[in-house]
Amino acid sequence: MRLDKYLKISRIIKRRPIAKKIADQGRIMVNDKVAKSSSSVVTGDVVTIKFGNKTLVVKVKQLLDSTKKEDAEQMYEILEEKYEQDFREI
Repeated sequence: MRLDKYLKISRIIKRRPIAKKIADQGRIMVNDKVAKSSSSVVTGDVVTIKFGNKTLVVKVKQLLDSTKKEDAEQMYEILEEKYEQDFREI
């Protein structure tokens, strides 16, 4: 499955054009390699996404063509979620 489609269906990123833009900027890595929006993801891949201040690392658990909001979180497992600066502590 294409990376941008996976991110949209799993609801990690809400809209596919945004997922495509982020991937094409080099802010997404699949298995420690920079990935484009057209890169393929398979079960077991580790995806690292940089959202400005936040870095999210997820493991692909399953691929679905469509999903309900409640079932989207079953498509991935969050391995790490870190912030360069945590503004909540200020």
